[in-house]
Parts: sequence; structure tokens; C-alpha cells
Amino acid sequence: MTGLRVVVTGATGNVGTAVVRALDADDRIETVLGLARRPAEWMLPKLDLHTTDLADTPAETLTGLFRGADAVIHLAWLFQPTRDPALTWRSNVLGAIAVFRAAAAAGVGTLVHGSSVGAYSPAESTVDEDGATHGCPTAAYSREKAYLERFLDAFELRHPDTRVVRIRSAFVFQRGAASEQRRLFAGPFVPGSLIHLLPAVPDVPGLRFQAVHSADLADAYLRAVCSDVRGAVNVAADPVIDPELLAGLLDARTVRMPAWALRSLVAAAWRLHAVPASPGLVDMLLGMPLMDCGRARDELGWQPRHTATEAVAELIEGLRTGAGFPTAPLVPKLRGGREAELRTGVGERP
Repeated sequence: MTGLRVVVTGATGNVGTAVVRALDADDRIETVLGLARRPAEWMLPKLDLHTTDLADTPAETLTGLFRGADAVIHLAWLFQPTRDPALTWRSNVLGAIAVFRAAAAAGVGTLVHGSSVGAYSPAESTVDEDGATHGCPTAAYSREKAYLERFLDAFELRHPDTRVVRIRSAFVFQRGAASEQRRLFAGPFVPGSLIHLLPAVPDVPGLRFQAVHSADLADAYLRAVCSDVRGAVNVAADPVIDPELLAGLLDARTVRMPAWALRSLVAAAWRLHAVPASPGLVDMLLGMPLMDCGRARDELGWQPRHTATEAVAELIEGLRTGAGFPTAPLVPKLRGGREAELRTGVGERP
């Protein structure tokens, strides 16, 4: 399988930049059309960047962009503003549906959708790809990911000739996305450069999660494009990240804290516009199941090159040094600095 033409939405974000790099470096890929909401001066030999807002792009225009492509990888996602769920629904859900329909109308053979562990229903057990995907009802991110799972259930029935792959990834980290992730979840009042001085990590019941390095996740997307796999694929690296492991990375101690106390602290900070992360994200985090990733290894032949510990360590180092990447989402510092972040309402505007 050679000479593949691939379209990537959300090409300039955390996952998108890694996926584009992986596609560009692979001899089976001929061209990469990257779609992004904001322009970027980023050049790779096979990459053609096009600026468009998926939720506003006419259907015929989007279909035209996809025509002739062998695969569409849909990664575009608006995490903020958490205080305007109607806006994120329009961008994330309606934008994704527009992508799916345009891919079918253009006759694209393969559609790879960036789903998430956040689509899974709360559970204390480990789940495989057959686990329930109704999401966490209090988190907009989770509701949106779960809704798109239901839409794709029907889409696959209507378009049996389109091979649909749903990559359900764990939390995705890389050094170059650290500044963006601070802005998205911690906000302007959290000094990332001082993270190494954090004295303690809250040891909350249920606080454990999986992670994957963006380069390893990108390899899973590349394999999905170039294989005949269909359906959902869980992607995460070992080990599971828990408070004790985090404390070790930060040279801190753990402090026991009940779940209600952590949620109350985040809820109070959110109401005061001190952080952009909503308390619903705490509910999602504490209720998420762990994912069995056997299918990725057995059917995609995927093996991560980085451990989850290494991925989190890159995030911590990136926070400490203010790391970023020269695209609009990943830029190390917004024009106007922390004042510009404050003008967004800390989760009120994108």
C-alpha cells in the first residue's frame, strides 16, 4: 500500500502535529492535507496546510477538500471554553459530523476518528473496546466524545464501504504541548515553571489514569491508515499513573484527600474564574476505567516507544521550561502573555 493521500483535521494541535510528522516520514504516504482552524507557518515536504473552521465550512467545500483522499483522520477538537458548552458542541460534535458526512460524500475509503478514554462510561474495572461508551454526564468533553460514538454506530451501518476506525486514546503528552495544556486546564494563575516545587500530590480514591506519548499515538494512527483494522482500538502505554508515581516524578509527597474535597476545590476555583478546567472533568477523571490495549498490539502491531512515566515526565519538564511548538495551539506563550489568557475569561471564550 503506497501513494496514499491523507487528510488530517486538527493538524496543528498536540496529536495532529505528531500524526502529520509520522505520515510525512512514511514512504507509503504521498501527500498530507492538514486542516486547521488557525493559520500556521509550518512546513514539511508532504504537507499542505489549509485554514478552515469545520463547523462553518460549507458541505460542498469540505467534500471538495476530501475528494481524492484515501483516508481522513479527524482530530480537530475545541477543549475550551468549558463555560460555553453550546460552542464546544457546535465545534466538536457538529464539526465532526460534517467531516464524517463529507468523507462519505467524497468516497473516502478510510475514516479514522480521534475518540478517547473519556468516551467510556464510569467503571472501576478494566475495559476492552466492547465497554460501554456513554461517557461521564457532567463533563462536556466526555458527553461529546460519547455522542460521536453513537453517531458513528449509525454511520457505519449507512456507509458499509467506509472503513471506520475509532482510536480511543489515553491522556496524550509531549514536551511541546506542555504550555498549551497548562493554558487549557490549569489557567493563567498556575506557574508551570514552579511545578518542581509542588510540595504534595493529592492521594484521592480513584485518581489513576493512563497516558501515551503523542509520537506513539501518532504511530497508532499511521498503522490504522495503512491496515485493514476496523472499529475501536484502545491506545495507552504502561504503567498506570497514580498519585505515588506522580509524587515520585515531582519529588513530592502524597496527601490523602477525599474525592469530594478535590471536586469542591476545583469547583470553587472554576466559579471564581481561577481555572478553566470544570469540576465535571474531575468527575470524569475519577470515574474513568482503565483500558485493555491488547487489540492495538495484536491487530495493529503497535508497541509504544515511551512508557507512560516518560510521557508524563516530558509534560512536567515542558511545564517547567515553558515548552511549546510554533503552531497557534501549541505556541509557548500567547501574544499578550498571561493578560491575554485572562481576557478569555479563563474558560469563557476560546
